[in-house]
Amino acid sequence: MLRALYDRTLALSGHPRAGAALAAVSFAESSVFPIPPDALLIPMCLARPERAYHYALWCTVASVLGGLLGYAIGAFLFEAVALPVLAAYGHADALQTFSGWFERWGAAVILIKGLTPIPYKIVTIAAGAAHFSLPVFFACSVLTRGARFFLLAWLLRRYGPAARSFIEGRLNLIAGLTAAGIVLGFLALRLV
Repeated sequence: MLRALYDRTLALSGHPRAGAALAAVSFAESSVFPIPPDALLIPMCLARPERAYHYALWCTVASVLGGLLGYAIGAFLFEAVALPVLAAYGHADALQTFSGWFERWGAAVILIKGLTPIPYKIVTIAAGAAHFSLPVFFACSVLTRGARFFLLAWLLRRYGPAARSFIEGRLNLIAGLTAAGIVLGFLALRLV
């Protein structure tokens, strides 16, 4: 089943709306969706390495825009929307933790968390709820999300054929490690 999904994603990367689908996932991941866009970005870059930077740009722009939505949810709809979303992920107390982090470390929170497997939506919603500086939030989001997606695109362009053969030979292992990374990101938030 995993192999069929991977092959289907590779085939869809040639579709004229592939970039739009990638952007939709990237946008949603920054505000409410639990699956990172890397699940689409990696196979799409492997299938069409000449478009890797194009895909990274789609991811970056959409992720930053989705981050602004997450910020707005935290700033204006915390009780009605953000608290239930955070509670669904087991992070109802994350606001207090993140507020303390924003007061202590400021932009470093966004820069570091934007590069890690910790769900970015937690950062965006908490930044809005903490009323962190919107211009600084925006600039840090552009920097950190752009760095993440463009670095991944560069690596996949540079080492694409070797990476593709490595991934295809170990698809189940890589999927398991990716899922474990996501789970560990959620657990790290619980422990902090």
